[in-house]
Amino acid sequence: MRMNGARARKAVVTAMILLGVATAGILIRVPAVVSQGADGSTGSHRDLAVTIYNDNLGLVKDRRTVTLSRGGSEIAFTGVAAQLDPTSVHIRPVGNGSLDVEWQDYRNDLASTDRLLQRYLDRRVEVRMKGTDVRRGTLVSFDAASLVVRAPEGALSVLTRTEAQEITLAPDSGQPAAGPTLVWRVRSSAAGPQPVEVSYLTGGLTWHAEYVAIQDEPGSSLEIQGWATVENSSGETYENARVKLIAGTIHRAATPRPPMAYETMMRADMGGAAKLAERGFSEYHLYELPDRATVANNEVKQLGLMHARGVKVARKYVYDAEKNADQVMTTLEFQNEASAGIGIPLPAGVVRVYQRDRDGALEFTGEDRIQHTAKNETARVAVGGVFDVAVERKQTEFNQVSPRESETTMEITLRNHRDKAIDVTVVEHAYGDWEIVRSTHPSKKKDATTLEFSVKAAPEQPVTIRYTLRTRVPGAEPR
Repeated sequence: MRMNGARARKAVVTAMILLGVATAGILIRVPAVVSQGADGSTGSHRDLAVTIYNDNLGLVKDRRTVTLSRGGSEIAFTGVAAQLDPTSVHIRPVGNGSLDVEWQDYRNDLASTDRLLQRYLDRRVEVRMKGTDVRRGTLVSFDAASLVVRAPEGALSVLTRTEAQEITLAPDSGQPAAGPTLVWRVRSSAAGPQPVEVSYLTGGLTWHAEYVAIQDEPGSSLEIQGWATVENSSGETYENARVKLIAGTIHRAATPRPPMAYETMMRADMGGAAKLAERGFSEYHLYELPDRATVANNEVKQLGLMHARGVKVARKYVYDAEKNADQVMTTLEFQNEASAGIGIPLPAGVVRVYQRDRDGALEFTGEDRIQHTAKNETARVAVGGVFDVAVERKQTEFNQVSPRESETTMEITLRNHRDKAIDVTVVEHAYGDWEIVRSTHPSKKKDATTLEFSVKAAPEQPVTIRYTLRTRVPGAEPR
């Protein structure tokens, strides 16, 4: 691989600038890096695709054109994620080309003075001191104050680093990169330009769903806007990329690597963004942005997920002491079906509910998190406590019927201070081997640990549910 004269000079100047800033006045010259940079380096088009998962994981596919020699060549890609997993890197030729990889490296040694000098121990250097004095030889050692250089005839010179103005380093095929870099040694049967695709997994990419639900003034319908919020702290910007989002939990092998630090981000909204296209993929659901987008490092970007109007909604009143012992909660229920204007799998996320007042103004009424909701299933959003309905729950009796059986009696009293009657679903929980032996109201067993009572609470007429639960401890009765 070769670089033209202008690009070679630019690479040297870039390295000199980067290192001069960090060396308190000492300029270090390093050889030009022959690489495929973030812009493709050959002037060819760079094609990026990014698939983002829910669990701090992204798959990057980066297509560039490299220039190969017949036989062995070395390829270096800059502009890659700082959090990439080196063991996941894969390079392949695109089209009819052939490529055999002898080895690959991931280098993330941002070039500092000491790291450079450490690489060049026992190698040739040239040190220009203040004035016209130039010392040439082999670098023997260094510390914060001095450099020790062995001249060709064997004499040792101890040079003060504050007196050194410029250090020139001998050419080295393994020179440090000016950022995260992937390097390959490859063999090819043909010389010339060759398009290749590099793919890798990286941390620092994640997404989650957010929903805004606007309830009309009568409370009978919703307008729902869904957003896919993408967060990028991977250390790289993905310009003009094809973006896909995967909803679901990917199983990954355990790894001892610690998680990377999360950085502060800026927010970037995409108002009026095109709706993401959804389709099934393996055991997950995939959402694809129809147009390319740039996902910048340290950015939060919102992509349009779905938008539905006129979604029929039912208001339910639910009391569940395990969730909120002091209040009856208002829950909105709607069907995730095409006839309601939705009909696509809804990823888990936070739903924020607003309601229009009689003057048309929007007021925030509450928020809740929904789980992944499949097509044609019911979504439930708890929005807040019911102010005018009081509730009291207490245990009134406990009897040890036998060494392995006990009975517990509970009372739940509802007092409705509204001017209209409401239907309330009272949710109770029981564990182990249980049954209801007495009850003032019919109950429905929802699952192994949940039962429900449905009651009508008339205005200013307290209603009390009283039931006795018998619980058995497994095992034989003692004689």
